[in-house]
Amino acid sequence: MGLGNPGPEYAKTRHNCGFRALDLLAGHLGCKVDKLKFQGLYDQVNYEGKKLFLLKPQTYMNLSGRSVLQLSAYFQIPPQRIIVMFDDISLEAGRLRVRAEGSAGGHNGIKSIIQELGSQSFPRVKIGVGSKPTPEFDLAAWVLSTFSASEEKALSVSLENAGKAALTIVAQGVPEAANRFNGSHP
Repeated sequence: MGLGNPGPEYAKTRHNCGFRALDLLAGHLGCKVDKLKFQGLYDQVNYEGKKLFLLKPQTYMNLSGRSVLQLSAYFQIPPQRIIVMFDDISLEAGRLRVRAEGSAGGHNGIKSIIQELGSQSFPRVKIGVGSKPTPEFDLAAWVLSTFSASEEKALSVSLENAGKAALTIVAQGVPEAANRFNGSHP
């Protein structure tokens, strides 16, 4: 799953890193995430003998869990097999962090997924988007802002690596993905 907000006005925002990473991954796998179902855009593809479902919820970030739940219920996918790629303001732009499970950490998309699935036990690939410039800066304004040119350059590599980390989780597990990609920076 890649998290973001639908619509061209959000395409290059910090909050849409999950969508961007998933689109790059889909291109690498030779598919397009463009079928409308499960309150999202999805596609399926085979990878190393496994069927993968790629999903971009179209519910807006705060309701992402609805889309994730619909797809996972339909295909009977347990939370432990759902990999979510999303933005993280606690990481410098361009850094990645792979985790097997955890809390929402203040991320409303993850909070929605946890609420809908009734579980925190799903792997995630966090994509660093940088912290707010000042503590009083509005969080919503920050995650809906675009990147500077230098941040975008760092991000382009990390978005590719996020998809590679997700495939590593599929093929070799979370520990291997964490060893290879945690803290990675262009």
